Amino acid sequence: MSSETITTAIFLIAAVIAAAVLANAIFPLIYTVSDTAGSTAHAADQRIRTDIKIINTFASGGSADIWIKNIGSTRISANEIAGSDIFIGAPGNFDRISYPADWSYTILDDGPDYWLTGNTVHIKITSDLIPTTRGDLVYFKIVLPGGTVRSTEFTVGG
Repeated sequence: MSSETITTAIFLIAAVIAAAVLANAIFPLIYTVSDTAGSTAHAADQRIRTDIKIINTFASGGSADIWIKNIGSTRISANEIAGSDIFIGAPGNFDRISYPADWSYTILDDGPDYWLTGNTVHIKITSDLIPTTRGDLVYFKIVLPGGTVRSTEFTVGG
């Protein structure tokens, strides 16, 4: 009888140790997976809530002015605007231009730190890539760091 008690106790202790080892092995994996899922969900949420619209364009004499409205439900920081990729030139002959050497921006209607929903940013571009002949097409594309992309083609004015 005492041998059965000892055997049962040994099995019980082994089961408790095995459960503890299993829990210690699985818990970090579950934590890592949930943290990754949370980060991915946050990034997707930001992408969905960020939206912009090109509302006006003008080019003349090797420079261009572009006005873009924030129509998303989230604010965009000045660092994100400065970190955007901007492409400009003739269709089929355009290139990425660098900030602040070739382009600058002004957040209208607000302070310099954030581009709030419903407000406009004025982008001023000076580049040899911009066509100068009246009526020529100009290609413009902006890519925000979060992946939002907008592009348009417009003609050179007077």
